[in-house]
Amino acid sequence: MFTVKMEKECGCFKKSEFTNNMTFESKDDALIQALNMAKDMNQDFCQKHEFEVVEDDSTFKISVDERGKSGCCGGGHCS
Repeated sequence: MFTVKMEKECGCFKKSEFTNNMTFESKDDALIQALNMAKDMNQDFCQKHEFEVVEDDSTFKISVDERGKSGCCGGGHCS
């Protein structure tokens, strides 16, 4: 069994149609679900957070970080 787990449920996640702690028989199915969720959340949520998938044994955790933690303001002119 493989699990897709949202590390911290932000307000946007709670309001969304996404489900936390989803389980899958296939590792590939779990990974695809986690990557698609992170991609959708990075595109469609309020942009305060950045979401990334981290594999931990049989769990794919979706981590949540504040955007711009690297010192960039996110304005697009730092790169």
